[in-house]
Amino acid sequence: MDVLQPDGWAQPVGYANGISCDAGRLVFIAGQVGWTAQQRFESEALAPQFEQALANVLTVLAEAGGGPSDICRMTVYCTDKPAYLAARPDLGRIWRKHMGRHFPAMSMIFVSDLLDSPGMVELEATAIVDRDRRPLQ
Repeated sequence: MDVLQPDGWAQPVGYANGISCDAGRLVFIAGQVGWTAQQRFESEALAPQFEQALANVLTVLAEAGGGPSDICRMTVYCTDKPAYLAARPDLGRIWRKHMGRHFPAMSMIFVSDLLDSPGMVELEATAIVDRDRRPLQ
């Protein structure tokens, strides 16, 4: 996986402008909200929901034998821009805890609502898992 950074462009913070990947197994992860495996929200706050949603993405990815560094694209949907901006330091810590210094191509989209209440954030991702790696059994 290679980061695409055009010459002369300012370095992005917290994402990559683009990622190129050699052939492998494509893994598409549906939008994950900040609820537990039993579909219960344990918090109505943005940062804990983001952490749970990110953990959910990584749990689904692990089923394909992948890990955080295999994610090449992520879209984040959020219902509250002021809450997101206020939580950025916490979100950065959460990101580093689960993803390290890996920053895929990302989009941040603010929406009026999510299907699952009281969800504030939903993450979907695409990963490329080494074709020789098989799902954990």
